[in-house]
Amino acid sequence: MEQYVINAKTRSETGKRAAKQLRATGRIPAVAYNEKGESVMLDIDAVEFSKVWRSITKTTLVTLNIDGQGNQAYIKDTEYDIKTDKTLHADFHIVSGNKPITATLKMHYSGTPAGVLKGGFMVKHVPSIKLKALPKDMPASVTADVSKVEIGQKFTVNDLNLGDKVTLITDPNSVIITVAPPKK
Repeated sequence: MEQYVINAKTRSETGKRAAKQLRATGRIPAVAYNEKGESVMLDIDAVEFSKVWRSITKTTLVTLNIDGQGNQAYIKDTEYDIKTDKTLHADFHIVSGNKPITATLKMHYSGTPAGVLKGGFMVKHVPSIKLKALPKDMPASVTADVSKVEIGQKFTVNDLNLGDKVTLITDPNSVIITVAPPKK
């Protein structure tokens, strides 16, 4: 698994004017929150942040180096200007690593169901699932291999292979996909 690093410096100046001056130098204002709700204001390099932000999911841990001190964190939110294609602000959530987190992950599918190859069609039911795990054990994405599903069969949340370190919060009997028979 690739490790993503974002270097940050603490900042003391706040407000629109300070943020505008910071952006003019190629940096982005940011805030990092810890598990206790405490916050620290940061400034980060815009190019470095953009490279990381565009290649991760919301459950990917990044190393946030604040004045040289490494922290494990998630990028929780960003403010993005679509006109200029630039990030204006970022929020980080620093985690200790020993407290479980909850995340809702979008379902991804791999393979073509065997029933579709025989003329049926795939019907998607559950668009996302909710999981609970320690930050280091939380998967970046969830992919269901649906290649063995035949016409009339279903693939449930329980059929996903998530390992023993991840707890399902979504009902395990929830149907992810079914393969319906061909229309006549």
